[in-house]
Amino acid sequence: MRVTRPIIAFLVLAGLVPGTAIAQRGDADLQAGLRVVRLVAEPAQVSVVAGQTVAFKVMGLDGAGNPVSEAFIRTAAPRNTVRIADEALSGITAGSYEVIATLVLPPDAGREPLTLRVPVTVTWPAVANVEITAGPGALYAGSTLGHTVNVTHADGTTRPDPRAEWTSSNPQVAAVDRWGHVTALREGDVTISARVDGVTGTARYSVTAFPARTLEITVPDEQVRTGDVVPLTVTAVTQDGRAVTDVPVVWSYTFLPDDSIAAPGAAGLIAADRFVGEVAGQYTLLANAGPITARKVIDVRPRDVVRNVQVMGQGTVNHVHTSDLWIFEGVDGRDYGVTGTWGADGFAFFWDVTDPASIVKVDSIRVDARTVNDVKVSPDGRYAALSREGASDRRNGVVIIDLKDPQHPVQASVFDDGLTGGVHNMFATNDHLFALSGGDKYVILDMTDIYNPKYVSEYNHPDSRIHDVWVHDGFAYSSEWANGVVVVDVGNGKYGGTIEKPEFVTNVPYPVGRTHAAFPYFQEATGRFYLFLGDEILNRQGAAWSGAGLGRLAERGGTPSVTSGYYHIIDFTDPMNPKDVARYEVPEFGTHNLWVEDDVLYSGYYEGGMRAVDVSGELLGNLANQGREIAVFKAFDPRGFAPNAPFAWGAQPHKGHVFFSDFNSGLWAVKLTPRTRPVS
Repeated sequence: MRVTRPIIAFLVLAGLVPGTAIAQRGDADLQAGLRVVRLVAEPAQVSVVAGQTVAFKVMGLDGAGNPVSEAFIRTAAPRNTVRIADEALSGITAGSYEVIATLVLPPDAGREPLTLRVPVTVTWPAVANVEITAGPGALYAGSTLGHTVNVTHADGTTRPDPRAEWTSSNPQVAAVDRWGHVTALREGDVTISARVDGVTGTARYSVTAFPARTLEITVPDEQVRTGDVVPLTVTAVTQDGRAVTDVPVVWSYTFLPDDSIAAPGAAGLIAADRFVGEVAGQYTLLANAGPITARKVIDVRPRDVVRNVQVMGQGTVNHVHTSDLWIFEGVDGRDYGVTGTWGADGFAFFWDVTDPASIVKVDSIRVDARTVNDVKVSPDGRYAALSREGASDRRNGVVIIDLKDPQHPVQASVFDDGLTGGVHNMFATNDHLFALSGGDKYVILDMTDIYNPKYVSEYNHPDSRIHDVWVHDGFAYSSEWANGVVVVDVGNGKYGGTIEKPEFVTNVPYPVGRTHAAFPYFQEATGRFYLFLGDEILNRQGAAWSGAGLGRLAERGGTPSVTSGYYHIIDFTDPMNPKDVARYEVPEFGTHNLWVEDDVLYSGYYEGGMRAVDVSGELLGNLANQGREIAVFKAFDPRGFAPNAPFAWGAQPHKGHVFFSDFNSGLWAVKLTPRTRPVS
């Protein structure tokens, strides 16, 4: 039976939305669509191998059957399945899909746009090799050992999430289940096979008697807080007292909650040699190795980190949408903020936030843009940069602001060479500005003379779309949607990179395919280096509560937008071996921009508000379930662009306060009150 996956449509704040796409087409292009009476695809149905590209185009024909080349036709396909560009289609994931082509007409066309559905079949390349990898430990009689497969295609690519057919040459010696778990039943020789698309990999074992007689679990502490990660050590000993180091261990636990009604079914997590309790109670950890079992009870107490939020002040913006913010200390010693505007008239607002309880708008600058999506300020407060999208002359680029007098900022220069496709995000250092170019690459500018910025270099990751870039310790971390995070040496030198010649270091792909923002963070207490990766998904497709806005941007006085997605937390201590260890996920809300400082994650969690999360210590599991949430504040504003519709864009801590921008109501300042108060 042929299965066609549905197309999931997304209206993306972070990129080119349909309305913007139409606006960037000439009126003649849209009028030309009125002459089109039929859409045709060449070929009419497509077959392609994943990783390969074939010719593909959709044309509009007039009544005489002639192509109308000026007509604007939009094509869409399910995410991470195929890619369409430059009259070509590339396969990504095997399966049967549909590409939907839609003729774009003027708003006053008076008729529905034509659509065409094109069947597409993507197949995997031929399998060249199947390699079996066993989990840690040896296969003794009575023990179970997990296995995975690595499948390599003839073209050198790797099969994602391969499904193998597992078999045992001697089921009386060892049995294997459909997931590759091998259980040894008695002594003897056995071959385990994994077959994928007709190619087989094997692992051979000589099963011997189980050597250990006792098993013991040791932990550093038997009483911890929710969210604390407990390292587990298991010692297996033979009858004559020798330690056995290669006994495979299977973990489980039982749970006695403090509150049997409130506790969820899955209250803890054991991953390899680590345990974390997400709900307060007593956990009995069970280590099973062959015929023997060990037990250890861990008492998990509430984390107790919640703090109250005190609202300090608001810089109200309710006539347009507010985009990003940047808070900084000016060269005059006072504190300031800059906020952008989205889908408006190219304004950026400058605020004096020295007294967060009395935020004062000191100036505004208008640039030729529909959206000033991003604003950045150099660490020394010398200059600001405003990104431009939707400029009337289509040159976009960045506008550099002289902050010599922060109360009266002035435009210093405009740089648009190589940036005409639109600048969505930037990152500023004292000497350089990293500016995204048309969602394709980032360009590095020398900012020594802000009245005359100069091109230095650029980095364009192959076959990728970029959304954001953050620079830390000479490394650039760019968020590239389906490609996850791309790490480039831009001056650290460890991997041979300089600012003039950036060098690729590594790529952390992420299967969700919506990597929107990345924040690198070194955790001093543990010595770990974490990457916090944020999704951006502007819908709740498939959820029971899809939302009143149904994915649309809030119109003035309209219904709120809806989002989903979460923060993925990657242990990046070894850049060549990144490990996906934890996440912060709150149902019914989606993430946007973030900041991590002093072991606290500050998040603009869209309609979930500004959220502060304890990220101290080693991280494992879903932080939202572990009592790590310190505070949540939602900017309900009856005077907002969309009234009482919180939509936090980004948050930034500054001198004991938390500032955040809200899409519908402007700039806010809040303060987290101390947890302990003196007794009067």
